[in-house]
Amino acid sequence: MPAEIGQPAPEFTLTSQHGEKVSLSDYRGQKNVVLMFYPFAFTGTCTGELCAIRDRYTDFVNDDSVVLSVSCDSPHTLRVFAEQEGLTHPMLSDFWPHGTVSREYGAFLEEKGFATRAT
Repeated sequence: MPAEIGQPAPEFTLTSQHGEKVSLSDYRGQKNVVLMFYPFAFTGTCTGELCAIRDRYTDFVNDDSVVLSVSCDSPHTLRVFAEQEGLTHPMLSDFWPHGTVSREYGAFLEEKGFATRAT
């Protein structure tokens, strides 16, 4: 069952592009979390969206807020993508078990096998 408006966000722990474990609870009570799901690294629209976050970083990330991006790409793919595009915010891999967190948040497209764009 996907996350519901007004209910606490489902807890998760995913691996970042740097190989670090990142949990939603790392921010609970400390920062607002903007959780952004996207289909794949190295694709035109996704690259544009993530670069817009990079270019407007202070609009999204400050003392009160943080952005976490989630895709079904592997952490290794996310590392290369982040380095190539100069992306510095946590990019989290929902690679295995494939799409588990995306499903919990109602952002997984079963018929296509990847996360949709959702924030």
